[in-house]
Amino acid sequence: MVDYPSTRKDETPVSREQLYEEVWAEPMTKVALKYGVSSSFMARVCTWLNVPRPERGYWAKLAVGKSTKQPPLPDAEPGDELEWNRYGPARRAKLPVPKPPRKRKSRLRNRSELPERHPLLQGAQQYFDEARETSNGYLRPSKRLMVDVIASKQTCSRALDVANELFLLFEERGYPVAFERHGLGLRRYGVDEREKGGRDRNYSELWSPSRDTIVTIGSVLIGLTIFEMSENVEAKYQDGKYVRVSELPVRKTRRYESYSWTSMHDLPSGRLCIQAYSPYQRANWQRQWRETKAGDFPGKLSAIVKELKRETATIVQLVEEGERKAEIERKEWEAKQIIWRREEEERRRVKAIKESREELAEIIKAWVKAKGIEDFFADVEKRAANLDEEQKTIVLERLSQAQTLIDSTDALQWLAAWKTPEERKNSYNQYGY
Repeated sequence: MVDYPSTRKDETPVSREQLYEEVWAEPMTKVALKYGVSSSFMARVCTWLNVPRPERGYWAKLAVGKSTKQPPLPDAEPGDELEWNRYGPARRAKLPVPKPPRKRKSRLRNRSELPERHPLLQGAQQYFDEARETSNGYLRPSKRLMVDVIASKQTCSRALDVANELFLLFEERGYPVAFERHGLGLRRYGVDEREKGGRDRNYSELWSPSRDTIVTIGSVLIGLTIFEMSENVEAKYQDGKYVRVSELPVRKTRRYESYSWTSMHDLPSGRLCIQAYSPYQRANWQRQWRETKAGDFPGKLSAIVKELKRETATIVQLVEEGERKAEIERKEWEAKQIIWRREEEERRRVKAIKESREELAEIIKAWVKAKGIEDFFADVEKRAANLDEEQKTIVLERLSQAQTLIDSTDALQWLAAWKTPEERKNSYNQYGY
């Protein structure tokens, strides 16, 4: 089926600019009536699109000559909706082309100007404390809008401290750390917590946040994940989770032991890994910094920040290359669409001619048959004229009843109902088949 522009007004997307003009031209109730929705729903649409609207009592004041200043329409931020589309996804403002920070040395903010705990980490410890543990010992908080930290109960507090120190080092240099803005279409790089890697897995019990944790360096976005690595150790399944054999209490040897077994499993190692990645769809880039022993990170974080600043140029290059490839793919797709439309048009033309010819042949065939019926009725009427009045009346009455049982034999009526090839082709275009 081919998509064609809709003719219904309520199916046409409404831009922020158009909505802004309409809500300041007449009351919200009239604007809502135009689109077939309630005024409260229309007000929510304005909120979604960040369109300022008149405050309560504005129109009453205007009627008595008391006008208030009309606020300007704010610029759309990346990820913001640019239109209200009632029956489909709305266009969103695209991300700006990323640029690395300027090379000139910027003044560091004083640590005293910053909070002791980064805003993204406020209250996070409580949610992790209340989280359930997976069978492999990792925490799964019930809240999803949280900092991207994955750790066990024993290491979680230290992981949050490392995240806090790293985020504050970024903030000192003027690189804000925040959650991904809704609607940007970014992607989170997957986490493989296994220290030595392994085969791809179809399922992972690891927790993941609803939005990426992003640091902005210049205008380059970099995703951050801090996770505790796992190591492959001998473990035993006890009370719903795997426990290291080395941590099991020593039991006295019994004469008859219950049947049990151990196996190799990936369990939290206590060592952390900082993973930075490109959240842009077409720029594959990722770096990891790992602790060789627990507690290594505090002295390495400044070097990590400096390295990420240098890597922004690499990410920008990858984004630009990805955009070039996307543009090439878009043009190739458009070229294929043109060819497809031409082929589809030709297919419809051939189909229309075939069906029109077949219908015309059926009309002619029906006309030949109808012509025989007309000759039959005419011959009966002619012969009836030679009968006596009583028989003539009976025959003509039966002839009239017979004619009512026969469909129209008017060739002109049939031809008027016949569709030409062009009419058929246009009907395909209208209905999409």
